[in-house]
Amino acid sequence: MIEINYERRGQGEPLVLLHGIGHRWQAWSPVLDRLAEHHDVIAIDLPGFGGSPMLPPERRYDVPSAVDALMEVFADLGVPRPHLAGNSLGAMLSLEIAARGGARSVTALAPAGFWSARDRAWAINILRMVRASGRVPAMRTALTSRKPLRLLGGSILFGRPSHVGEQDMLGDLESMVAAEGFDAIIAAGGHTYVYAADAPTVPVTVVWGSRDRVLWPRQARRAAELLPAARHVSLPGCGHVPMGDDPVAVSRLILETCALGALEKAA
Repeated sequence: MIEINYERRGQGEPLVLLHGIGHRWQAWSPVLDRLAEHHDVIAIDLPGFGGSPMLPPERRYDVPSAVDALMEVFADLGVPRPHLAGNSLGAMLSLEIAARGGARSVTALAPAGFWSARDRAWAINILRMVRASGRVPAMRTALTSRKPLRLLGGSILFGRPSHVGEQDMLGDLESMVAAEGFDAIIAAGGHTYVYAADAPTVPVTVVWGSRDRVLWPRQARRAAELLPAARHVSLPGCGHVPMGDDPVAVSRLILETCALGALEKAA
């Protein structure tokens, strides 16, 4: 059994939330209660992130192994085929799980994997830079004491960093620094997501923030080419982690996609 840390709220059809690399389940806090009004919502810390330990030594941190592990986790939680919403790495994993038939619907917020080699290198380097800055005590202090610096640093991940509280931002930074799984995922090598033949057949919504500075919005064009049956949405003013930028819009998109999945199941 794979050990994970998670937050669970609400009732209804199961909806699992998967965060991005270096993040934690709290990334979903701005939308969690809205979603829990309609669903049994489980926001998990991916293995090696947040409060979840690393995978067992025999488990690799490549995409196929991660998908296997998550599908086992879902079964252990009693939700073998949930609706999924993911951000960045979590969005890519959600799409992969759906391509295997393991999801009722997917809302993919800025999914990794639709990149060129240059775009992937940029994303890895910018996240490494953020992680390195978090190891400097003076930088962590500055985040809580100097608003202009906090807004500048936060603009890497958020389109509207002023919407993110200083303690939340500091907690995210500390989580990224402490994430044992970060280097393991980077070391696993690149992965370019989905070929049309492997595309999920369940309802999918792909969302990109217009101010994404980690996975540039131009990657949305490739996502649209490879997933022509999906709904593709741009969120004006939102960054790479849009849940805090526009929680109302993000919640609405997730709930709409779940509703489509529920209709298909009923049919």
